[in-house]
Amino acid sequence: MNPTANIIALHQPRRLAFGAGCAARAIDDLRERHCQRVLLVASRSTRRFCEPFQSALATAGSSILVWDKIDAEPTVETFRQAMTAARDFRPDAVVGIGGGSVLDIAKLVAAMLGSDLDIRDAFGIGKISGRSIHLACLPTTAGTGSEVSPNAILLDEADQLKKGVISPHLMPDAAYVDPALTLSVPPAVTSATGMDALTHCIEAYANRFAHPLIDLYALQGIRLIAQSLEQAVRHGDDLAARTNVALGSMYGGMCLGPVNTGAVHALAYPLGGEFHIAHGVSNALLLPHVLAFNLPAAPQRYAQIAIAMGEPMASGASDLDTAARGVARVADLSRRCGVPQRLSQIGIPESAIERMAKAAMTVTRLLERNVRQVTLNDAIAIYRSAF
Repeated sequence: MNPTANIIALHQPRRLAFGAGCAARAIDDLRERHCQRVLLVASRSTRRFCEPFQSALATAGSSILVWDKIDAEPTVETFRQAMTAARDFRPDAVVGIGGGSVLDIAKLVAAMLGSDLDIRDAFGIGKISGRSIHLACLPTTAGTGSEVSPNAILLDEADQLKKGVISPHLMPDAAYVDPALTLSVPPAVTSATGMDALTHCIEAYANRFAHPLIDLYALQGIRLIAQSLEQAVRHGDDLAARTNVALGSMYGGMCLGPVNTGAVHALAYPLGGEFHIAHGVSNALLLPHVLAFNLPAAPQRYAQIAIAMGEPMASGASDLDTAARGVARVADLSRRCGVPQRLSQIGIPESAIERMAKAAMTVTRLLERNVRQVTLNDAIAIYRSAF
């Protein structure tokens, strides 16, 4: 790993607003753009956040359609249903208001309207040729960082595996990260999404494609989430804690385009694909076990992660010792936040381990970034350690 040798390109929203109350700016911006037909993509639980958009934009003479059929992590079929609604409505702007699943669908719809490309042909890197429709995203959870990333993830039911679409055309034109929208998120969702954001930051910092520019985002994201996630889980109305976790999540999202993640995400995908385990739970459960496997390959990097997590520097301790204490600290945070700690706790049968390992090994776009090479036998051993 030589972080000074990589050339990276940053793609970020042209307008990025952060802070409690900034969601209102999204309405003003849409009115200033004179958007006539606005598609609001939401879930049933986030539909209420669409109401101010509906009333304000209708008063301005715009036509509004709310599509809120996303109640779980999205599939290819979910996307196709959204596309059917969008093609019938013919929007000139798409706004995603929700968690990562909602934002990913909104991004894909905006980018693929007017295209004949099948979604399965879009999986991979750089398959989408352009986007002409205005796209804005407002996250209502602090986890995926989708509002500032060029990635979108869908479950391909045919293969029972989550797959990614990566393209600069998925980067929103505008993102409004309003921590106030996360105040009502339940504790279990707060913990899972927060651990997902922490995983983004950790895997981007300890990464074969790590870069000094992204290191800044990654380490600060780790610090913010480590300091405030438990407080946000236990006291959801604490706006300061919510703000820290939302900022950490946004930083994690900024890491995804230029650097991306590694083996934690690769091994997590089969848990979601076959067993429909929430993405954040899958990542949180596997994170300490993958880190323990990775430590010998990048002890200095993992020592810095430990320090960012709040682990004090012990006099005379080696990087590997500090890094190991950092892994314990990560696992402890996950446990304190109430995330399940074993595969056996979430209904994964031991008989599925080898099958999941084989599926994980197909996620080469992430495994190639991991600081330590992962073989099939390694993947099996990691799953067994987590069982």
